[in-house]
Amino acid sequence: METLNAAELLAALGHESRLSIFRLLVEAGPEGLNASAIGEALALAPATLSFHLAHLSRVGLIEGARASRFIRYSARFDTMDELIAFMTRNCCQGEACLPKTTACNTTDPRRSTKSIPET
Repeated sequence: METLNAAELLAALGHESRLSIFRLLVEAGPEGLNASAIGEALALAPATLSFHLAHLSRVGLIEGARASRFIRYSARFDTMDELIAFMTRNCCQGEACLPKTTACNTTDPRRSTKSIPET
């Protein structure tokens, strides 16, 4: 991942509503949620929600898929993984130093020098 791309993704997540939307979609998993469920869960007006969903889609953090007359949004886990890998690459010279990340078991695939034990 290029630094400019990482900065664009982080800037998109730098807004409270977009970060809340993204986290909600991460929690929902690959099946995602339709726009009305997202709006209800976060108490966002439809126009505001649409604006933020478009922005997250544009930078590649989420994607929408039409399901009959609704659009189901889901997090792009590949993009999230690339961003996290970019942020933690060569962290602490390859030593396990991120206890909260380790607890989530997200760094194992990205650590090339040391393997972090599963919890």
